[in-house]
Amino acid sequence: MSPSPRGLAVLLCAAALLGGCKKEEQPAPTEDRTLEKLRQEVDRVNQGGAPTAAPDETDPNSRLAGLAAGQDQERPRTYALPSKEKVKVDTLALRPTGLESLHSLRGTGKVALTTDELFLRVTLDAENVGPQSVYVPFSTARVVDAGGKEYPLARDAQTLAGTRTLDHTWESAQSESMDLLFEVPPAAIGPGMSLLIPTSSGESARIPLQ
Repeated sequence: MSPSPRGLAVLLCAAALLGGCKKEEQPAPTEDRTLEKLRQEVDRVNQGGAPTAAPDETDPNSRLAGLAAGQDQERPRTYALPSKEKVKVDTLALRPTGLESLHSLRGTGKVALTTDELFLRVTLDAENVGPQSVYVPFSTARVVDAGGKEYPLARDAQTLAGTRTLDHTWESAQSESMDLLFEVPPAAIGPGMSLLIPTSSGESARIPLQ
């Protein structure tokens, strides 16, 4: 996922904000001042002080740094699904089992991603219920909001914290749980939001999410 005007911070080490990681490039003076303030704030709170006001919302770098500083404490926000009924994509039966959003994602190591919008994680149970194998290109899945605006998979987020192999052939009776990651604005999460999965006919199967 390429950086966008919305702003996406790639954190090569979660401890970098506390000075625990070395960087190959020196930060710009403005960024250095922001990070130093965050370090001082963390130290002060750890010593029993009350948190100060949130970072300046008009400064995207400051906001992203603040979100990144709190990623270890962030808990995903979960949403009730309108239905857990199976939806067919050709002979692949998909059942939505979970929906959550969060600002930061962490992989198996120390690499993390932070966005000032939201990462949306959709969890599905998939099973090929047909007698023949079927190919489904999940890499072209997208989320659509109530206004019809579509959001494709967040590539970097998918690689970091989602299901790695998306486009493959499902053998008969093969089943698997999948996580799909998207980056959406908070306003997109609401009644009418759906997941669209392409079928061999050229149409898209629609799975209601809200």
